Amino acid sequence: MSAAGSMVEKRRAASGIGGENRAAFRRALLRWYDAHRRHLPWRKTCDPYRIWLSEIMLQQTRVAAVLEHYRIFLERFPGLDALAAASEADVLAGWSGLGYYRRARMLRQCAQQIVEQHEGSFPRNSEDLLMLPGIGRYTAAAIASIAFGEPVAVVDGNVARVLQRLIGSTVTTRQIWTHAQELLPRSRPGDFNQAMMELGATICVPREPRCLACPVRKWCATKGKVQHAKPSVRQQKKEIWCAMDWREGDSNGNGGGKGKVRLVQRSPKASLMASMWELPQTSACPQGLRTAAHWRTFRHSITVTNYTVHVLRNKSSRDATFPDTEQAAKGKWIEVDRILQLPITGLTRKILKASGII
Repeated sequence: MSAAGSMVEKRRAASGIGGENRAAFRRALLRWYDAHRRHLPWRKTCDPYRIWLSEIMLQQTRVAAVLEHYRIFLERFPGLDALAAASEADVLAGWSGLGYYRRARMLRQCAQQIVEQHEGSFPRNSEDLLMLPGIGRYTAAAIASIAFGEPVAVVDGNVARVLQRLIGSTVTTRQIWTHAQELLPRSRPGDFNQAMMELGATICVPREPRCLACPVRKWCATKGKVQHAKPSVRQQKKEIWCAMDWREGDSNGNGGGKGKVRLVQRSPKASLMASMWELPQTSACPQGLRTAAHWRTFRHSITVTNYTVHVLRNKSSRDATFPDTEQAAKGKWIEVDRILQLPITGLTRKILKASGII
């Protein structure tokens, strides 16, 4: 055995979950999970489509933010065939508000490949699932274990943190995956994987873990001692101005029934949110801005940038005092009833909802 392997074995023994203690650890964790797990919609099914969708949506996104989007997306695309047949614009519209839109594009590509190459049925093991676009090791293992009962372990950020604390020291990613697989029972592998993730999400949290409520604390080497986290990436701060031009419709339907809003479309080659629709915006404060034109200010974050967003209501984006008039000139008046059928950015959705337009 290598020196690194010997060190892992020593840490494993110190954590109290080596050999004969694994069965007791598994029983304790699963009992806790059965009694205390959150009742989430994707835990009420073994349908690989719904499990896959939830796993993709939950990447870099909080559970609370996913719940409503998950429901709406399933209403729009209830199965693989509907998703594979949809246009990219329709899929992006259904995904609107979740961010990281590459996930939606890969979701559609994956659905198309399953329909075309697998007769519309998900592969039933993690090795074959890994061959699909947008599915990595974690997602493949999650689908295979939860939907098909394959005894293959998952490791996400929550599971890695739980295992590092149980072992008592930081270990390599490869060692974490090996240790997770050794802990996994052959019976109920999907539930065990979800229990490990649930433990990390609700009990063994990054800061101030709830050790007294932990069902497996007797096997933990650290007993709540939190390692100092690496300094987080410094958030950038920026200001932008958005022009919300709205033409109200009349009772006869002139002006688009509920009215129209001027939107512009990002370039298909844009590095961020390509082809998405949004309100005209600028990073420079408009000249000669009247106080009455300023409607309200929002806070909005995208990856590592925190934006202060100033919304100018019914101030024409073609006004000479509003910069980027070339961008505004390419905009279109979109009927309010059609807006939610378009892939709009999360910020635009936030502003139009706050205004009562959608």
